[in-house]
Amino acid sequence: MRISPERTSLLRERDRERGVERPRLPPWLKAPLPGGGRYVDIKNRLRDRKLHTVCEEAQCPNIGECWNSGTATLMLMGEACTRTCRFCAVKNNPRPPELDADEPRKSAEQVRLMALDYVVLTSVNRDDLPDGGAAHFAATIQAIKAASPQTLVEVLTPDFQGKHEQICAVLDGAPDVFAHNIETVARLTPGVRDRRATYQQSLDVLQFAKQYRPRVITKSSIMLGLSETDAEIEQALVDLRAHDVDAVTLGQYLRPSPWHLEVLEFITPEAFARWHDRALALGFRYCASGPLVRSSYRAGEHFLKALVENQK
Repeated sequence: MRISPERTSLLRERDRERGVERPRLPPWLKAPLPGGGRYVDIKNRLRDRKLHTVCEEAQCPNIGECWNSGTATLMLMGEACTRTCRFCAVKNNPRPPELDADEPRKSAEQVRLMALDYVVLTSVNRDDLPDGGAAHFAATIQAIKAASPQTLVEVLTPDFQGKHEQICAVLDGAPDVFAHNIETVARLTPGVRDRRATYQQSLDVLQFAKQYRPRVITKSSIMLGLSETDAEIEQALVDLRAHDVDAVTLGQYLRPSPWHLEVLEFITPEAFARWHDRALALGFRYCASGPLVRSSYRAGEHFLKALVENQK
């Protein structure tokens, strides 16, 4: 659920009256304003055609860096989610509107206009649909591949309630990277994610994807700052590797509004660097770890592209 600026101001004023101190953002979480020639060109092209990206709507701090390096993230299947995770700002609706049947074509046009080298397709959860939107994912992948054969496609999917036939349907669309996020450590999962999303189910989704398409790169992400211990982070990384996950990202959880889970700790860049090294030591083929890292952060980084090409 999103909260209006007026409501946010009221909540902050209430906190001040009660003497409640919220942690201030440390300096390492400040990002430069987006700019650069390619960024400006992409923004102008999209505005001319009234197109938008989740990068803009989520106010991602990495938008300038990603767009200038030829990567972006598109959100499929509407803006309303059938689940209510306590860390996420996407609004909830148990009965969202019908899918836009033309969205695969529109997405392919958007990728072509942005001249993307690498695109991430993500979505809300659509538990209301018989296939969870799996066929829609596959159709969008195929439309992009037809319009921009040179573009690499990563999918960041829901768990599809663990149903193998839906995971197969997405993978049959031939994405280059299959990503699904465990989001947090095992102990915190029930309080952070929707009750329908379990830690083990997410691990099983990732493992099945690898078994079904051994050449696909599998990827997951963990948020830090919600009271997880070092031992729990270590165990989550070990669990991901045990379920054949190739790549992992670690980033700082930031509270979308006063109604969401509080940030309990700001992790230092030095700690993120240590987790990067630990992930590689555990056998991950790729790791991005830092305060501003998001699950699709610099998705088209040269190393990840090289992994995809080697798999081919």
